[in-house]
Amino acid sequence: MTNASLSSRPGPGGSSTGAPWLRLVDICKSYPGPGMGDPLTVLQGISLEVAAGETIAITGPSGSGKSTLLQIIGTLDQPTSGTVWIDGVDPARLGPADLAAWRNRRVGFVFQSHYLLPQCSVLENVLVPTLAGKPVESRAEAGARARRLLARVGLGDRLAHRPGELSGGERQRVAVVRALINRPPLLLADEPTGALDPASARGLGQLLVELNREEQVTLIVVTHSLELASRMARSLELREGKLVR
Repeated sequence: MTNASLSSRPGPGGSSTGAPWLRLVDICKSYPGPGMGDPLTVLQGISLEVAAGETIAITGPSGSGKSTLLQIIGTLDQPTSGTVWIDGVDPARLGPADLAAWRNRRVGFVFQSHYLLPQCSVLENVLVPTLAGKPVESRAEAGARARRLLARVGLGDRLAHRPGELSGGERQRVAVVRALINRPPLLLADEPTGALDPASARGLGQLLVELNREEQVTLIVVTHSLELASRMARSLELREGKLVR
């Protein structure tokens, strides 16, 4: 299967509305080689279309470029060539300050490590993204939303706890709520279950799918877990920097 044929289509946990909401056009990424050596090519001509609300898993061996691709989609990294379009916007054309503000409101991130602030409570950690730039909603509304989401993920009685007082699965659920607090239309998860025990991993995978529907968020997950990948509407594989079926 060629990259060009990897267009959006409906399936369980995702829907298609016609025109792609997210579009990658011939994305390439290379890093300088050591000394005068040849550059290291990580991604080779990735093209992909994703419908709003769709769920996608990206799998592949270690070193195949999965995390690099996710960082480019989320504008944490820039491609060497090619274009990322998100809801009709080319974020690469934004200045640094505008890009940071745009990313904060439009993209939520969940990583294998939760990156919660150890000195802050669960509620305070969730509200951190609302402190940057113009708030999506008032502080009171953000606090109420945080409480609702934490209750939704089973942590309504953990608001005052510190991350060190939570299990690994609970910390990742806090990280998911933090990623969603600003109502981003795009949620990117990089190995979100990689550090969890099997039961916690299954629970988090199910939660991500449910929140995809409830929050109407487009979900892209990088994972080694075939169980998590099977929950997504589409599962794509990266090998040697190219997308394959």
